[in-house]
Formats: sequence, structure tokens, C-alpha cells
Amino acid sequence: MCLGIPAKVVELNPTQKGKVDYLGTKVETSFALLPDIQVGDWVIVHAGYAITQMNEQEAQETLQLLREYAEAEKKEDQKQS
Repeated sequence: MCLGIPAKVVELNPTQKGKVDYLGTKVETSFALLPDIQVGDWVIVHAGYAITQMNEQEAQETLQLLREYAEAEKKEDQKQS
């Protein structure tokens, strides 16, 4: 299963590559599939390629849901210990 985590575009170069920021971790990414992308946009990356663009509100809502899920999993693990 692949989990699409929103990432913010932080760097672009003329070769259709650049970097995205995954919650503080910067990852090299190809933007060949999204030629109109700009620094500051939010994307979903799969296998090194930005495959879809999303607005900031969608990205923040998704990140919040992932945080809530991680917290629930942590609490469940603590109950079982």
C-alpha cells in the first residue's frame, strides 16, 4: 500500500526537478508530470515523481488526519504494552 503524504515544493530547477519538504525532510523530486508547478505548491509524490497537486487546505487537513492516526496508534500500542 502506498500512503500519499502531502509535500511542499521548496525548490525548482530548469530540468523539471527540484525538492519537496516532507515535514522537515527535503527530498529530490521530478516535476515532469506537473509542468506548471511553482515553489510553495503542495503535491503528492510517488516513486520520485510529483503525481498530483493539491491546495494548502487539503494538504493541511490530510497532515492533521495523519497526525491523529499516528497518535491513536501510539495510544493503542501503549495499552497493549
